[in-house]
Amino acid sequence: MHTPPDTRRFFSQPAESLAPALLGTILVRTLHDGSTLRARIVETEAYVGIHDRASHAYHAHRSPRNESMYAPPGVLYVYFTYGMHHCANIVCGSPGEPVAVLLRSLEPLDGSSIMRARREDPRHTRKAPIPDHHLCRGPGNVCKALNIDRSLDGIDLVTDNRLSVEIPSNLPISPEQVSKGPRIGIGDKGAWTSAPLRFWISNCPSVSRSRKDAHRRREV
Repeated sequence: MHTPPDTRRFFSQPAESLAPALLGTILVRTLHDGSTLRARIVETEAYVGIHDRASHAYHAHRSPRNESMYAPPGVLYVYFTYGMHHCANIVCGSPGEPVAVLLRSLEPLDGSSIMRARREDPRHTRKAPIPDHHLCRGPGNVCKALNIDRSLDGIDLVTDNRLSVEIPSNLPISPEQVSKGPRIGIGDKGAWTSAPLRFWISNCPSVSRSRKDAHRRREV
């Protein structure tokens, strides 16, 4: 099912409110051969604009790399980091306002065999297959498992069939099931290092392990 038109309004909210609102929604990836991968979003991080020292748009920085952050809400921002990982973000807020939500971890629903094939390195032998709950744990693994790279940077999740977000009727998730804490791997950014802008579904095995329970705090 493709994203309904009113999803644009859903994306048109601040990053710090969209990040928890995305929990439980379904990311749908359609590959070039017609295969469909579906996974539930279980962990996100908010990047809240030009004053956020951890954001690529800090001090209103703008370059070919982060141009998609200035696009309308619902556009995908994909960047390449550490020379090895892609990370996918959903642009939100208002047009021209560089705010976005990082998709940190997903829970596979359909197409896990394809995700596993993309994750496993044929040069290495494993004693056992990668378990489902590890396939999309962490932003680099999300992109590798779902074949998301810079070629998808700037696509519109509302209109592009290659990637979309489904919003189940049973959302939003109860606040009692949502935890929040500091973002992961952003280095020394002053007060922004400990800002509680990471959100996850409590007790979900697909959530990142690192700092999983640090500064645990319930949504209210």
